[in-house]
Amino acid sequence: MAHITAQKGKSIPLAAFAAGAVVAVLVGVFGRLHEPTLDGTTTLGYPTVLAMKTVVSTGIGVLAVVQLLGALWMYGKLGVKAPSWVGTAHRTTGIIAVLLSVFVAYHCLWSLGLEVGTLPDGTPVSTRSFVHGLLGCAVVGALVVKVTAVRSRRAPGWFLPVAGGLLFTLLVLAVLTSVTWYVGTKGWPSQAG
Repeated sequence: MAHITAQKGKSIPLAAFAAGAVVAVLVGVFGRLHEPTLDGTTTLGYPTVLAMKTVVSTGIGVLAVVQLLGALWMYGKLGVKAPSWVGTAHRTTGIIAVLLSVFVAYHCLWSLGLEVGTLPDGTPVSTRSFVHGLLGCAVVGALVVKVTAVRSRRAPGWFLPVAGGLLFTLLVLAVLTSVTWYVGTKGWPSQAG
């Protein structure tokens, strides 16, 4: 009986990681096959989609750090008991971070695609762009894993913190490979006006 329980406990994370990997690959395939276009995108008042993504991605990065701090607080790792509102704040900022991440991912895939090799004008795709694209696909897959971990009642106790840590790490790397580059080369974006 204990062996069957252990199997069930492992099956949920294994299925979630497999589903996340499949989603990440499918997003990458879409990014490669889709013809990039600015139709159907918004800049939210910034001069370019990249400028808008920089600002929104910075917000996602801040929310990711808030998520990490909230999780550490709820798990008792900050040395101070978490007040009752921390759970609600953690869930709310998590939902906002997920929605903003999907918004940015859509704009990345739709307007840029997954760039590999050379661009249509012959410009070589930078290693940074390629790595950022792969990280972006991995973030979407990790979102699947994290949502599964949050919703599952039968998963082992280690699954939620591992899924959260994976998503946090990938999000931070994706943000750093875009925001750091943009701000370092073009400065902080200002709204068109």
